[in-house]
Amino acid sequence: MFIRYASGHTPSSIYAGTLNAADIRPASPAEQTQSTLDLLLIFVGANIVATTFQVGASLAASFTLGVTTALIAVGSAAGAALVAALAPLGPRLRVPSVIAVRPALGITGAALVAVVLYVSNFAWIALNNVIAASACARAAAVWLGPAGGSQTAWAIALGLVATVVVWRGPRAVARADRIAVPLMLIVGVALTIACVRTLGSMSDAARPSAGGMPWSRGLDVVIGYQVSWILMFADYSRYTRSAPGSAIAVFLGLALTSIWMMPLGAIAARAAGSSDPAAMLDAVGLGAGGAVLLTLATITTNFVNIYMSSLAWKSLAPRARDGAVVWSIGIVGTALSAVPGVWLEQYANFMILLGAVLVPVGGVLIAHYYLQPVRVDESFIAQLYEANGPFRGVLIPGLAAWVAGTIAFFATASIGGTLPALIVSVGAYLALRYTRRR
Repeated sequence: MFIRYASGHTPSSIYAGTLNAADIRPASPAEQTQSTLDLLLIFVGANIVATTFQVGASLAASFTLGVTTALIAVGSAAGAALVAALAPLGPRLRVPSVIAVRPALGITGAALVAVVLYVSNFAWIALNNVIAASACARAAAVWLGPAGGSQTAWAIALGLVATVVVWRGPRAVARADRIAVPLMLIVGVALTIACVRTLGSMSDAARPSAGGMPWSRGLDVVIGYQVSWILMFADYSRYTRSAPGSAIAVFLGLALTSIWMMPLGAIAARAAGSSDPAAMLDAVGLGAGGAVLLTLATITTNFVNIYMSSLAWKSLAPRARDGAVVWSIGIVGTALSAVPGVWLEQYANFMILLGAVLVPVGGVLIAHYYLQPVRVDESFIAQLYEANGPFRGVLIPGLAAWVAGTIAFFATASIGGTLPALIVSVGAYLALRYTRRR
């Protein structure tokens, strides 16, 4: 989320100009004034969203609440740890994530990461819109009758609102967040109380549905959701001076919010007997209030999605106009939300796919920056932007390790693909780099 907090340490390059969220240049040391608290709050705000709530709902039909809670705790911590391990690269390199991957994959290889980020954010925008629209449509139907209950109309409206706010510039985003974030926290607490009350009348011994997912797949779903933030590892931490502080802030921001919000989604889904957001909120007695939470969360988290997509697009086409970038992202994501059923039905599969693609990227970066000596200075940072420099084209060890890790993820899906994908991507990268040096 673009958030301007009371401490006043928001990165100047985010708020300068009309939309410098798409600024892929290195941050100067003078711009590294963001506190670790600000970084923590950015990730807290980014993860208190409808999709985090929905992860728990996607597990509810397959596991008891006890098993679901255990999977959420382990998966949230593991996925957050992988993202947090890369967060210190922001203070070291002072460049966006899509630029930081260039030494491992090459400029052309990094462009593939940018494409993945750009395309996947269309799905995130659509998912957010669909989840919030479900709750809004049901609440509006009560107040306004059938005329106000069109889920597709609500999804399109929410998508356009977020796009307009970002298009109007960083100050409009900041004003929206000042109102939205406190309200989100208040309604989040209300949702927690409602779910706890509902839990008292539920039995954890209820049998999960036949044919549900195995626990290993459930763990991969949770980790995949957390790792979906991995391509944001340096985008905000580059404005923080402390590398250890960045890792701690990112870990706590992602892990704690997931451990809070995901179980609520599981409770609500079991109470409703459905993963439909509107039915879930009604089941815990928080229809209108829940709709407010999901609406605010949708708009604010789509600020993040547009921001990340803007960085990705600008890394591919530096001369693209900011306004055109924003509207292309917002309109395509909004248009995709006009087919609501598909997104909720395939939610768990989408998390698995993201884990398969992104966990190996994390493995390659860990191997490159932490398991072999890399000297980072101004010359190294300058080379990240040289089209004919040492990182030009595709660097085969990184790309091959990425592919190998993805294959390992799917090949070991029956026992949980995350750890094998991480081990294979790290091992393959180190082995190929050693062979190449020889």
